[in-house]
Amino acid sequence: MIKKVAAINDMSGIGKCSLTVAIPILSALKTQCCPYPTAILSSQTGYPKFTYLDLTSQMDEYGKTWKELNVNFDTIYSGFLGSIDQIDMVCEFIENNKGAYVIVDPVMGDGGDYYQTFNDNICNKIKDLVKISDLVTPNLTEACLLTGNKYHTNYTIEEALDLAKEISNLGPKKIVITGIIVGDEIVNLGYDRDKDESFSYSLKYNNKSYSGTGDIFTSIMAGLITNDHSLEDSIKIASDFIFKCIEYTGKYDIDPNDGVFFELFLNDLTSIN
Repeated sequence: MIKKVAAINDMSGIGKCSLTVAIPILSALKTQCCPYPTAILSSQTGYPKFTYLDLTSQMDEYGKTWKELNVNFDTIYSGFLGSIDQIDMVCEFIENNKGAYVIVDPVMGDGGDYYQTFNDNICNKIKDLVKISDLVTPNLTEACLLTGNKYHTNYTIEEALDLAKEISNLGPKKIVITGIIVGDEIVNLGYDRDKDESFSYSLKYNNKSYSGTGDIFTSIMAGLITNDHSLEDSIKIASDFIFKCIEYTGKYDIDPNDGVFFELFLNDLTSIN
């Protein structure tokens, strides 16, 4: 039986991110991706122009209809949420699906700053979502925002582990902090509170950044963990996949907003047992 993942995120027509990467990746990893859209955009918000259709008014009925159909989900994977109302709805959706494993990517910012539509009030509300999750996958900026620590670019792995433990104290048992730059390497750090274990996985950093790589990472994590892979193996597989995509995409002169050529490497995921 194929397991179901409710993927709560926006849909952008241009710029490979959110649901446009979650759907093919979760499918390649032999899970059924059930999209729960929060907004429809013509292009992701990194572009100089985009249209934005807010689906907040539809989300409550959308989730209730699934409940009336007695649909059960193995995993709930939450990504970009555009408002406090949406966060409240997702919290309620999780409450109504108690058997599901909950993965939260607390999308709020990068490079030490909030994205343009986020602020302290939304950050505090996202903490409510983090509290009822099983796994959280912030980047370093988001880890600092969740814990109230000052962002800087010189975090050691030991300091990042302290951030992970602080986030875990909010509720989630497993934390992955992505995008920690240490020398000429980029490191993803995992922490498992139940086992009191941590592990890091590093790859060479090529100073290139593309839209949607965080969404690709968490989508791979969601698919693998849904199918009972370990946290450590999931981090390694997701990290290697993104590295391969960035290395190949970097050969071409493209707008970083367009994202990486992940489609060319989906066979790497379909071959995973």
